[in-house]
Amino acid sequence: MRTVLTIRPAEECRYDLVSLGEIMLRLDPGEGRVRTARSFRAWEGGGEYNVARGLRRCFGLRTGVVTALADNEVGRLLEDLILTGGVDTALIRWVPYDGTGRTVRNGLNFTERGFGVRGAVGTSDRGHTAASQLRADDVDWDHLFGGLGVRWLHTGGIYAALSETTPDTVEAAMAAARRHGTVVSYDLNYRPSLWTAIGGPDRAREVNQRLARYVDVMIGNEEDFTAALGFEVPDTDGSLAELDAANFRRMIEAATKEYDNFSVVATTLRTVRTATVNDWGAIAWSAPTGFVEATHRPGLEILDRVGGGDSFASGLVYGLMQLGDLASAVEYGAAHGALAMTTPGDTSMASLKEVQALVRGAGARVQR
Repeated sequence: MRTVLTIRPAEECRYDLVSLGEIMLRLDPGEGRVRTARSFRAWEGGGEYNVARGLRRCFGLRTGVVTALADNEVGRLLEDLILTGGVDTALIRWVPYDGTGRTVRNGLNFTERGFGVRGAVGTSDRGHTAASQLRADDVDWDHLFGGLGVRWLHTGGIYAALSETTPDTVEAAMAAARRHGTVVSYDLNYRPSLWTAIGGPDRAREVNQRLARYVDVMIGNEEDFTAALGFEVPDTDGSLAELDAANFRRMIEAATKEYDNFSVVATTLRTVRTATVNDWGAIAWSAPTGFVEATHRPGLEILDRVGGGDSFASGLVYGLMQLGDLASAVEYGAAHGALAMTTPGDTSMASLKEVQALVRGAGARVQR
């Protein structure tokens, strides 16, 4: 086994992982459509938060979330959901609500799962949210990473895209984390809709290229590396979705030459057959181990694909933190992501025993 990261001892830190990002209330119409729904099921979710929740609920690690919420009934519902997930709420900044949401509010995310030829659809309503207004000096980062102690910080490109100030907040957090020996992971998570009104792809590249200099573990798919970091896709016909692992390897080789601070780079490999059938796998790289690939799962049946990549990230972090081996980490990540997509909602309902069984190759027979 080759250890690829130096991680602070658990006994020196209050948290194994802290995430920085926005948490929205997901309103889910189940098997139906948002446009015709008369009732919704409520979940919480957010690209960065989902990783902290997965690490707590599935893998049993100590996690917290740095975010901000408007102090109203929707914010308190989100708090209740976060508490159910076991994530520490002590780092949440509560912002007084103005009564109408003119200056501050909580984000909503209407998400339908899709089925067969009908793809999943997400409609976010997150303007002027408390989390998007969180500023770099609103948090005592040195107290968090130095005084309390955090082994791992996870954040990403979704949060960095939310406002003019969130990139500065992300940068302040990552710089402080590095000062105190905390591992930093970042999921590029490029979403064109988030960047359209604030400069589009050019702004996305400007922000993500700046933040990438602080990252130890970079996570992203082919489109992320092209759109958010500016690495052109090699030897393809332009169809990002059909990139194979060999082409992705060449992209990562280019990225790690540009960013020699990357200790680990990882991605899921997904080919969408239908909304409910995907080919699913993962690949990762580190300098000591080179490239490693997870078990490929063609024809994976999916109930709800949202959050699969975040669950991959939490399994990867668990493997790197607890097992210290990249090959094992990418297997845990891919297995956890696969299991998370068999249940509704953004967040994982899998157990560690289920992940371990899938890593070992267990099937789907009834367990009695």
